[in-house]
Amino acid sequence: MLPSITETVCALDACDRLIATDRFSDWPVQVRALPKAGGLVDAEIEMIVRLKPDLVFLGRSQQITSRLSELGISSFVLETRSYADIERSVTVIGQVLGLQDRAARLKDSIAHAVREVAWQAAPRSQRGGPTVYFEVDPGPYAAGTSSFIGELLAMLGAHNIVTADLGPFPKLNPEYVVRYDPQVIFISPAEAPHLKERPGWDRIRAVRERRLCSFAPDVRDTIVRPGPRVAEGMRSMADCLKREAP
Repeated sequence: MLPSITETVCALDACDRLIATDRFSDWPVQVRALPKAGGLVDAEIEMIVRLKPDLVFLGRSQQITSRLSELGISSFVLETRSYADIERSVTVIGQVLGLQDRAARLKDSIAHAVREVAWQAAPRSQRGGPTVYFEVDPGPYAAGTSSFIGELLAMLGAHNIVTADLGPFPKLNPEYVVRYDPQVIFISPAEAPHLKERPGWDRIRAVRERRLCSFAPDVRDTIVRPGPRVAEGMRSMADCLKREAP
């Protein structure tokens, strides 16, 4: 019931065990044909019960575990907020599916790919990178330094304006971003053209100088989904930082 979990199951070569996913799971391509059982806040419990799965993987914010249990459906809750949580989720999903060896290899592969991207960005890190703001959702909800996105940005030498005490994915007062005046902003393509319309945001350096990192939906998915493609997303962020803050 989360795209990142779907992707992890498939990366463990267990796609054939999936009988349904959440509506947002669209990678790899073969999962698009599976029944879609709702999303984060509107899981279709009747459909899930009708499909009779042996197990339902859920995110912590999907508070339907008790209801599923009442209906005789087992579930397993995962929370993936930090980079370490990604590796932990791979291990746990592998254990649950009886695929521990595959999980160990996948975890090593992810770690190696992330290290490779970080190594390529090392010269930037040594020079001192730009200050950045990563908007996850136009609440505005941001990726803080303790989130997996924040940790990957730090590996790339960027300095997140959202401090650790605010949590992994805090909702911010828009004035906070104005006050901290980031040099680069990561933003959805839909929001990018309208940043100057936000009160005070026309004074932000990144907005004035159009130092914005926006990605096509399929690329953005690799960045915001804490799953096996996380190194791909990290590389996309690195490429944009290289363009916008050389």
